[in-house]
Amino acid sequence: MSTSTEPRIFDFAGIGVGPFNLGLAALSEPVDGLDGVFLEQRESFDWHPGMMLEPAHLQVPFMADLVSLADPTSPYSFLNFLKQTGRLYRFYIRENFYPLRAEYNQYCQWVAGQLRSVRFSTAVLDVTYDAGVYRLSVAGPEGPGVLLARRLVLGTGTSPYVPASCGGIVDAAADGGGGLVLHNADYLSRKSELQAKRSITIVGSGQSAAEIYYELLQDIDTHGYQLNWVTRSGRFFPLEYTKLTLEMTSPEYVDYFHGLPQDRRDGLIKSQKNLYKGINSELIDAIYDLLYTKSISGMVDTQLLTHSSLTGAAWDRAAGSHALQLRHEEQGSDYVLDSEAVVLATGYTYREPDFLAGIQDRIARDPSGRFAVARNYSTGVEPGEVFVQNAELHTHGFVTPDLGMAAYRNSCILKEITGREVYPVERSIAFQQFGAPEAVPAAAGPAREEQTAVVSA
Repeated sequence: MSTSTEPRIFDFAGIGVGPFNLGLAALSEPVDGLDGVFLEQRESFDWHPGMMLEPAHLQVPFMADLVSLADPTSPYSFLNFLKQTGRLYRFYIRENFYPLRAEYNQYCQWVAGQLRSVRFSTAVLDVTYDAGVYRLSVAGPEGPGVLLARRLVLGTGTSPYVPASCGGIVDAAADGGGGLVLHNADYLSRKSELQAKRSITIVGSGQSAAEIYYELLQDIDTHGYQLNWVTRSGRFFPLEYTKLTLEMTSPEYVDYFHGLPQDRRDGLIKSQKNLYKGINSELIDAIYDLLYTKSISGMVDTQLLTHSSLTGAAWDRAAGSHALQLRHEEQGSDYVLDSEAVVLATGYTYREPDFLAGIQDRIARDPSGRFAVARNYSTGVEPGEVFVQNAELHTHGFVTPDLGMAAYRNSCILKEITGREVYPVERSIAFQQFGAPEAVPAAAGPAREEQTAVVSA
């Protein structure tokens, strides 16, 4: 007598384990009857290792951890991490709500190490679909295999962005025929190489560019290099962090933004960069203070260049430096800056993973070919079947990469997957109203005529 075993079909598979999917794993772990799996090709959790500068901290408070804003009682909270690792009182005495970036990374590693659903060293090679089930071909520690799941949560994250104007020098550097060019994602591992050069130019306007400039500026006298910071922005914009602006990181603003026409949303995203890509104001002040201190002994060999777009770049082998072609947008003039080393602090962009090729017919698209992401973070042709994490900037707005909204988004995703509100989903938290008030009936008869007369007068 033979027996057959039914294959295990997970309720959902999370692909990629960054902070967002790790938060979903932590929130789903205690949910009875929910069977999920999370797959990550890296050997372990490591969040932006190239930018773990010693004093760098998050730009959000500790409550924006993986779980607290969905479940303050979760054993996977940042405060419990501090308690279990003997650091709670030190954090309390520090009197600073913003965790160090390295500390946050340790916290995420601590959480990942406790979750049964998370599998590292497991790459997803291909995904197909048949009769309500996604079939994932994977390569893991035990070799190739297949996993089955009824839903997908895409959390593969973003990749370093290299401007087209720098493509040539980046390729030349990678082939060994050019100079030293790197994205800030690799900064720490190559810092000593940078500091051995006669000149370094940082390209970018955000927090990462500022952190690298500040760190390299501290050592400028010791190593004797020239240090340049180039930005196409009109100034070094601080991250806007006033409280009424912070209310825009809210369910109501996501509702409002998602309800706008797509062309209006695209325009808003371009105009809102200082809401999520600016520099911490304290760091801007620290940079100025350091420049001032160093200037007491004479002018510092550094340039801060604004309004300057990088239009092209070439490696001059004879001179041993890069010729960076820049255009001052406000003056409409072109100029060239020579630099031995170039650091591209040009941010990150979302790239669809190759494994989606086999399920293109399961993904909803907008007219531009991007994910058509519903308000509930689903982008499948069938509602509640394929979800995205940090790939919905064009549909949900600038709060998309915000760590503080991650627990909210995961609460929404879990609600769709389970059919119930596992964690309370906030709907209204803001004092202000983002859309027009509901229409008030206009005055009728003589009263309306009188109003018109007054206005005309």
